[in-house]
Amino acid sequence: MEDKKQSKLEKWRAKYASLVVALGSLYSLIVTWGEGWFFTTRMIIGVLICSTFAAFNLKDSISKQRELKNTMELMTTKN
Repeated sequence: MEDKKQSKLEKWRAKYASLVVALGSLYSLIVTWGEGWFFTTRMIIGVLICSTFAAFNLKDSISKQRELKNTMELMTTKN
């Protein structure tokens, strides 16, 4: 198999895409607030779900970075 390096854009998408979607949903909620309570309620639920995904994605990304950093430090101390 060929080992490809990810571009900066792909790394950014993996880390922050769900946060951008959550912020877009929040913006839509604010703009359409009060126009129809059914849709406002659905937008609130959407913002909550998207922001939850964003928080977990960022948490996962940070923990992977820390794990990689710790692995690299262990490899350099062994040599």
